[in-house]
Amino acid sequence: MSNDSKAAGYLTPTGPPPLYDEALEREISRWIRAISGLPPGMVLPRFTDPQTQIPTNGTTWCGFGISEFTSDAFPALVPGEESSEHWEQESLAVLCCFYGPAGQQTATRFRAGIFISQNNDELKRLGLTLWQCGKMYSVPELINNQWVRRYDLTVRLRRKIIREYGIKSIAEAPVQFFGE
Repeated sequence: MSNDSKAAGYLTPTGPPPLYDEALEREISRWIRAISGLPPGMVLPRFTDPQTQIPTNGTTWCGFGISEFTSDAFPALVPGEESSEHWEQESLAVLCCFYGPAGQQTATRFRAGIFISQNNDELKRLGLTLWQCGKMYSVPELINNQWVRRYDLTVRLRRKIIREYGIKSIAEAPVQFFGE
């Protein structure tokens, strides 16, 4: 079965896929941990299967989740000789929930740190960049019949997604012109 434009049918990307799922969560976890100053194991993705055991009460930690993926309305198709590239700008909304006795301090340290250009340069190595940072909210949570301090912050990241497709360019056509 062909996966290029030489034959009729559906096309799927031929190049390596962009980071999604656990690979993307792992990189975002490292980013949050590095900027917030939290130790390893204290930045956990939310809504995983199996669910990660949350730290004990009295521990400062962060739970995060990618809550939204938005693509710009008009992606571009960039033709090449052997394949074409589909370019789109994607934004990701990352909800960061900071828990524990130093949750507020950690959340504000993270919020300040994401605006440091050297920290954004490290994020750019992953193909991401800071786009927006929303308000911080105090949202205490009842966990195991105990109120736990929690501070939520939504950060929006942007990235350029490039997918390669086997769309061939027309270099020559077997056509003859005749007549006047």
